[in-house]
Amino acid sequence: MTKAYFITGTDTGVGKTYVSCALLRALAAEGKRVLGMKPVAAGCELIGDQLISDDVRQLQAASNVQASLDVINPYAFEPPIAPHIAAQQAGIEIQLSRIVQAFNTLQAQADVVIVEGVGGFCVPLNATEDTADLAVALDIPLILVVGLRLGCLNHALLSVEAIASRGLTLAGWVANHIDANMQSQQENITALQQRIAAPLVARLPVQPVAGEVKFSLAKMS
Repeated sequence: MTKAYFITGTDTGVGKTYVSCALLRALAAEGKRVLGMKPVAAGCELIGDQLISDDVRQLQAASNVQASLDVINPYAFEPPIAPHIAAQQAGIEIQLSRIVQAFNTLQAQADVVIVEGVGGFCVPLNATEDTADLAVALDIPLILVVGLRLGCLNHALLSVEAIASRGLTLAGWVANHIDANMQSQQENITALQQRIAAPLVARLPVQPVAGEVKFSLAKMS
């Protein structure tokens, strides 16, 4: 198994954090030393003199190796807005080199690092680079979280196409039932299985319970 995965999604709010934490726990249950990373987080809470993301807290709780907050989450912003805009407002520029350096530090401490992206696959990070560029810089396989709702087929297939266009490996995808009222859910999953070469590695119910998500780890490249 690879030493790291990049968790991306078809959109924001599709369950990347939950999937990242579930995968961390699944790998830890196999005896792996695991660390979660959130390179860029917006919508953080100021606690003392630190901006802390709830996503980051969840990743820390699911990890079984401890690391410094500024390495787990190099860029943290208070406004819940697009990261490049939040960075502009804070008067800083998100630099991929800093994120890669932090990632390398985490890799030296764990068997597997799970890197959770921000938003969808192509969210801008600075004036010229986006999360797709970050995935290229890290050069690790991706897992795509598909939020099952009306329109997900287009979003999922465009994301898969974008991942392939960057020369990256899609190790698998996760079907997350985020809309309980979505019609023909199984038919949508079947359509994606027929069109995505990577395996379906997990399915999340509408209201998942911790520990009930099962990953097909053997299928992940």
